[in-house]
Amino acid sequence: MYFPFFLALAYALGSVPFGAVLSRWRAGMDITKAGSGNIGATNVLRQAGPALGVATLACDMAKGALPVLGAALVLGTDGFLNQTAVALVALAAFLGHLFPLYSLFKKGGKGVATAAGCVLVLSPVALACALVVFAAVVGIFRRVSLGSLISAASLAPLVYWQTHSLPYTGAALAVTILVWFKHEANIKRLIAGEESAIF
Repeated sequence: MYFPFFLALAYALGSVPFGAVLSRWRAGMDITKAGSGNIGATNVLRQAGPALGVATLACDMAKGALPVLGAALVLGTDGFLNQTAVALVALAAFLGHLFPLYSLFKKGGKGVATAAGCVLVLSPVALACALVVFAAVVGIFRRVSLGSLISAASLAPLVYWQTHSLPYTGAALAVTILVWFKHEANIKRLIAGEESAIF
């Protein structure tokens, strides 16, 4: 009986565009019309400064982590069915960020930070390893999008290695596919050598 509640809560919370809210509130700007137009932490950092970028990152991670943590505590994580329920809650939060309810499923972000918040609950060690991959790629190539793509690709095998859970691994694989789909424009710019460097 609690599963539909957590599913709806996760999607509703995932839909909150914290990047747009914070940049409008603190910097007086419409982040959807600045830079890349994305509501995620990278665009907020570039357009509104590091403080708001970090705040956006934290909020986007929290909106993934909190509903998943609640579902894990209430529904439990023992057994295939419970793990499937928790994995679906994680996907609902992630999809809320990509296709937000409050803007009629448009102007969503790319989901990397929200996915990280979900995985923080499902498998903290897998997330830590993916963050190492992200940091290494960004450090070498100075492209956040490339770091996001490579770390997303590592997520499913890392989650399976740590949890041996098919539902969690399936959710991680779905996240990977959608992250790559949302980065289509970035992939084209990377191939063309036109992607902006972070520093």
